[in-house]
Amino acid sequence: MIYEVAGDILLTGAQALAHGVAPDDPFTCGLAQAIRRRWPALYSAFLAYRRGHEPAPGELWAWTSGDGHTIINLFTQDPSPPRGKRPGRSSLRYLALCLGGLREYAEAEELRSLALPRIATGAGGLDWELARPVLDEQLGPLGIPVILYDVYRPELRATEPL
Repeated sequence: MIYEVAGDILLTGAQALAHGVAPDDPFTCGLAQAIRRRWPALYSAFLAYRRGHEPAPGELWAWTSGDGHTIINLFTQDPSPPRGKRPGRSSLRYLALCLGGLREYAEAEELRSLALPRIATGAGGLDWELARPVLDEQLGPLGIPVILYDVYRPELRATEPL
């Protein structure tokens, strides 16, 4: 079931946090930047992962910190164009692929709960009115609490049904 909350997603009590990025994302804006600051080892691991793989839009990469926080990076955006400074935009196709992969990951890893923001609508640029039905279709059937951080409230721990 999907639950909408207001608060700071970095304070979630969910077992895993998912967010959208580009396959070559520098993690320098929005939630990705906040995650990079909170868990600097994640970005180092992401760079190492990219050296050994060619991540593509529609895929995901999961990382778990030493203290047990799992961050699932969903490649919802196009990579930066050649000579481009910023990653490309998200698409509904990539979002659907990522969320389908996230559902499979959650089932395979037996996640107990999952938190995510208004996925692909920040730097990714998607319209939330178009993205939300994709989220509902892909994650609604999961038998775990899916905590949607619908409104960002800095440093406020949301009341989550966990």
